[in-house]
Amino acid sequence: MIIASRVTDNTSPPAHRGSTIAIFLVLMSCMTMPLSSQNIFRRVDSILTKNYHKGNIDTTYVTRPSSKWTLKAQFNLSGAKIESEGIENGKHFKSALTAEYKSTISLGVSYLGLSLNLSLNPAKLMGKYHDYELNLSSYGKRFGFDFSYQDAKNFTGWHDHEGMDRIELSADILSVKTINLNAYYIFNARRFSYPAAFSQSYIQHRSAGSFLLAASGMSQRAKLDWEQKMDLKMLNIAIGGGYGYNFVPARGWLLHISALPTFIVYSNTSLSFGDVHVPLHYHFPEVIITGRGAVVRQERKIFYGASAVYNFTNIGNEKSLALHNQKWRLRAFFGLRL
Repeated sequence: MIIASRVTDNTSPPAHRGSTIAIFLVLMSCMTMPLSSQNIFRRVDSILTKNYHKGNIDTTYVTRPSSKWTLKAQFNLSGAKIESEGIENGKHFKSALTAEYKSTISLGVSYLGLSLNLSLNPAKLMGKYHDYELNLSSYGKRFGFDFSYQDAKNFTGWHDHEGMDRIELSADILSVKTINLNAYYIFNARRFSYPAAFSQSYIQHRSAGSFLLAASGMSQRAKLDWEQKMDLKMLNIAIGGGYGYNFVPARGWLLHISALPTFIVYSNTSLSFGDVHVPLHYHFPEVIITGRGAVVRQERKIFYGASAVYNFTNIGNEKSLALHNQKWRLRAFFGLRL
C-alpha cells in the first residue's frame, strides 16, 4: 500500500521519484523472473532431449522410449562364494565358504537419461546384516561396466581333508574384502542394446546380437583366523571378449543372454599360513568370466522383469592349490513411463 501511494503521488520530491522508479523496476524484474526461469528450463530440456535422442542407431531394431520421465522400483539380491582345492602333504583337501545373502530395495526416477536412485537394506536397518557392499552399474549404448565392492565377515562353510572328518566353519573366522569389475565394448551398437535389457533406457524391437570386447579386474584380501592364521592377497587383470544376444520372440518381450570370458594377463597373489608361504603358480587357463541374463516385458507405459549378473574367477591348479571365487546379483524390477 505504501509503495502504491508513492507511485501515484505526483507531488513527491525528486528523490522520492527516483526511489519509486527503482522499486518499480525491481517489481517488474520479480514479475518477469518466472518467465525467465521457464525459458531456461525449456532451453535445458531442449538440450537434454537432443542428446537423449541423438546417436547412430538403427531405429528398426532399437529406439529410445518416447516418455521423458521414468519411475522404477527394484529388489536386489546378491551373494558370494569362495572355494579352495589342492594337495597338502600328498592328501587332497577342499573347502567352501558362502557369504550371507544381501537384499536391498531401491526406488529411482529418470528424466531424459538423468537418473537418481535411493537404496535401502531392510536387514541392515534392523541390525541383522553387518557387512558392507556397494554395487555400481552403467550400461551405455556402446560402453558399460559392472562394479562391486564387498567387505564381509559372515562367511560360513566347511573344510574336507583326506583322512579327516569334515570341519564346519562358523561365521566371523573369515574376513574378506573383494572388488570385482567388468567393462565391455559393443561392436554392433546400432542394432544390439545392453541398456534395453538392464536399464530399460532403450527398447529392443527386433532380435540382434553383437560381439563384445571386455576387460575384467578382481582384487581380494582375505584373513582366516582358524587353527592357524591365513592371509591372502590377490590382484588379477584380464582381457578377452564374448557375445551377447537380445532375442525378441514377440512384441513387448526381450530375452537377453551374454557371456564374457576374459583371460588373466596379470596376476599377483600372496598366500601364507602363519609363517609358511604357499606359492600359487600360474596355470593356464586362469580366467574371469562374466555372464549376464535378463527377461523384460513392455506393456504400453509399464515394464517389468528380472536380470542377473554372475562373476567367476579361477586361479591356480588343483594339483597344488586352486581358488575359485563366485559373485552374483539378481534383480527384479517394475517401472512406469510418464
